[in-house]
Amino acid sequence: MRAWLQRLDAFQRERPWLAFPVAVAKKYSDDQGGYLAATVTYYAFFSIFPLLLVFVSGLGFVLRGHAHLQQRILSSALGQFPVIGHDLQVHGLRGSVVALVLGAAASLWAGMGVFLAAENAMDFVWGVPRDARPGFVPTRLRALGLLAVLGSGVVAATIVGSIASSGTSYGIGWKIGAVLLSTALDFALFWVALRLLTTKDVSWRMIRGGAIAAAIAYEILQLVGGYYVRHVLENASNTYGTFGLVIGLLSWIYLSAHILLLVAEGNVVATRRLWPRALL
Repeated sequence: MRAWLQRLDAFQRERPWLAFPVAVAKKYSDDQGGYLAATVTYYAFFSIFPLLLVFVSGLGFVLRGHAHLQQRILSSALGQFPVIGHDLQVHGLRGSVVALVLGAAASLWAGMGVFLAAENAMDFVWGVPRDARPGFVPTRLRALGLLAVLGSGVVAATIVGSIASSGTSYGIGWKIGAVLLSTALDFALFWVALRLLTTKDVSWRMIRGGAIAAAIAYEILQLVGGYYVRHVLENASNTYGTFGLVIGLLSWIYLSAHILLLVAEGNVVATRRLWPRALL
């Protein structure tokens, strides 16, 4: 068995196309990337709920007295979300000022936690010592700035990406264009995120390859998520659809966190020439 592993190790060491991903996987394991991704996922998942509260409350104000807009949303992918779709069908969607204010405050606080966790993960991946990282107040102010910049970028890229996985009302040419545009937005988003989330002074060139890989992987994830919403949640009951929505959302966030951390590990491995790595 050991002799077979030694031959396999020699085989991967001599081939860069195999040695590089092996080195990335081993560094990801050394840094306990799964736990870092789980931490980011934890904060991101719970930040969704106050954001949904803001969205639903705002939607209640916007759709009040506009039956045609309610029908358009009900027939779109958004109407297939169990809670929103059900309230639209029974005309139970109402706006609340209190819910809007509390949801906005909770969204800012929870969103700041997401970026604090992401910054910590990026600094850990790049090996930034704790005493070289910003203090308590600067870190949180920086996280709020990143929330405004990167959060709006995520929303824009997701909206454009959802067009490609929407219904048949759009032609194939429009969908292909939407995929390309969404991928370009994803690339810009990840390029900026990988640079700003890291305290270490890394150059834009050092993280460009990771941003390209992340954009492609994230676009595929968006397409799969759009298919899941339309073809799995569409025919689900309100109860089971809610469970499906929660599980799907949690899985989507967890996979997104893995994508971010894996490409960051790839950037570190490529920059510091940490490959090939031994299998044994």
